[in-house]
Amino acid sequence: MMQQAATERHGSAIHKIGKYEIIKKLGDGATSSVYLGRDPFANREVAIKLVSHDAFKDSPGGQVMHRLFLNEASLAGKLVHPHIVEIYDAVADEDNAYIVMEYVSGGTLQRFARADNLLELGDVIEIIYKCARALDFATHLGVIHRDIKPANILITEGNDIKISDFGSAALLQTERTIVDGIGTPAYMSPEQHLNKPLTHQTDIYALGVVMFQLLTGRLPFQAGNIAALAHQILNADPPLPSEFRPDIPGEIDVVVRRAIERDAAIRYLTWNQFADDLASIASGGAPLTKRGVLETEKFNALRGLSFFRLFTDVELWEVLRFGEWQAVAKGEMIMKEGAPGDFFCVLVDGEARVTRKLRLLYSLKSGECFGEMAYLGEGGKVRTADVIAASDARMLKIPVSALERVSELCRLNFDRAFLRVLVERLTLANSKLTGV
Repeated sequence: MMQQAATERHGSAIHKIGKYEIIKKLGDGATSSVYLGRDPFANREVAIKLVSHDAFKDSPGGQVMHRLFLNEASLAGKLVHPHIVEIYDAVADEDNAYIVMEYVSGGTLQRFARADNLLELGDVIEIIYKCARALDFATHLGVIHRDIKPANILITEGNDIKISDFGSAALLQTERTIVDGIGTPAYMSPEQHLNKPLTHQTDIYALGVVMFQLLTGRLPFQAGNIAALAHQILNADPPLPSEFRPDIPGEIDVVVRRAIERDAAIRYLTWNQFADDLASIASGGAPLTKRGVLETEKFNALRGLSFFRLFTDVELWEVLRFGEWQAVAKGEMIMKEGAPGDFFCVLVDGEARVTRKLRLLYSLKSGECFGEMAYLGEGGKVRTADVIAASDARMLKIPVSALERVSELCRLNFDRAFLRVLVERLTLANSKLTGV
C-alpha cells in the first residue's frame, strides 16, 4: 500500500522516512543508503533501503535502476521464508523511493570468504543447504535471484542465514522486461556471461561458487579483468576445493564440482538434487567438524517422514525451531502409563513398542507419532500406555504448549496429520476385529 514518503531531516541527518523512525545509518552504496529504522505500528526494527534522488533520472542507468527497484518492490509480502529476508513495504513518489525489509543483525558471509577466517566444514554444509532450500522455494514462485554471492547472504548467530537483495531477480511469472547483464562476474554462470535465457541453474552455479569460496577462501576462477575471467568460466575446468584445503573430503569435492559444472546438462538439474547431496554429506561418514546434529541432517530426516509429507519447507523449518531432538537407547522408557502427558513425539528412526500392563498394543516405526492424545485430548490427561524403545532410536519431542504459538498453517498441518494417523489406526483396529 502506498503511503506518504516524506523524509524528515535535521541538518544532513535523516530522522524519519515516511512512518519509520530512523535509528542509524547502516551503510552507503553507489545509488542507495541503508538505514536501521523502527516501525512504530508493528513495533519492530526494520532495514530501509533509500534510493538516491538522482538514481532514476532519465538515462540508461536510471532506467535500469528503476526496473531493479520495481523488481524488489514487487516481492513485498511474497517471498516469506525463514531463510529469505522478508520485504515488508515499498514506497515511491516524486520525492523518494525506498524499500522496507526485515532487519538481520550479524553481517554477511563476506567475512568468512577469506583464507584466514574460514568456517568449519560442517558449518559450510549447513549454510549452503539452507540457501539451496530457500532458493528452491523462490524458484517455485518463479523467481531467479541472479546475484547470489557472500555479500548477499546474511548470517546470524547459530549459522542461521537470510538471502537478501532480490533487486536483480528475474521474475518469470510477470511480463516485466528482464534486465540483461546483471550479476557479479565471478559468480555468474556460463549462460549468464553469454546472455542466454536463464533458469534456476544459474543460481545453482552461483551458490556452488559461494560454497567453493567459503571452503577455501578463494574463487574457483581468478583473473585480472572481466574478459579474462569470463574466458576461464566459459572454457577452463575449475580446481577442486581440496587442492587448497587438504581436510576437505572427496564427497564435498564432488558436490562442488557438479554445482559449478559449466555444462548445464551435467550441473545439478534441480535444487533437490543439490540439497540431498549436501544432506548425505551431513549425515554420512565424511569427517565434518560439527556440534551435535546439524540442522541440515534434522531437516532432511523430517522431510522424508510420512507424518510431515504435507508440510511445506517453511512449516518444517518452524517445527525444527520448537521441537526437541532426542536420542533414546534400546529398552529406554519414553512414556510411562499414568504419567502426565504434556508432549507428543514423532519417531525419526528406529522402533518402539506401545504396551499396556505389559501387553503389546502395537509397534511404531519411523515416521509414526505417539502421545498425540496429550494434544488432542482434554488438558490434564495422563498417559494410558507405556512407550518403550525397541531399538536405539531418534525422535522429535514436541511440547503441546508450543503448538499454541505456531503459525496457523503449521498447526493446521499437525491437525491433518493427526487425523490421518487416527483414521489409519481405526482402520487397522477394525481389520483385526473383523479378521479382514
